[in-house]
Amino acid sequence: MTAISVSEGNLVLEVEGWDKVWSLRSRLVIPLAHVHGITADPHIAEHWWKGIRLLGTHLPGVIAAGTFYQHGDWIFWDVHHPEKVVAIDLDHERYSKLIIEVADPAETVARVQTMLPK
Repeated sequence: MTAISVSEGNLVLEVEGWDKVWSLRSRLVIPLAHVHGITADPHIAEHWWKGIRLLGTHLPGVIAAGTFYQHGDWIFWDVHHPEKVVAIDLDHERYSKLIIEVADPAETVARVQTMLPK
């Protein structure tokens, strides 16, 4: 799971627990100006194929964590439970999308959307 906060104009993602090991990341910091959008999307994580895994772990139906290459884009995954997924679209970053599991997708989306530049 990943905890999301906003600090000093940045979206801060803290990878929690063993997911730090599985994803080979503990923290991502993204300027809010580079966040193109955020949605709660449980269907995005339902498919078994996440892309070509570069760094991280992928056991279909169990966990997708780390850096994957899909359709010409780099995507960061940290998902165990598809029903708790949010997808964050990015511009001008290494990753074009972050697909992460959070405790409360609806609350996370609402909170982050209010802080995005208009």
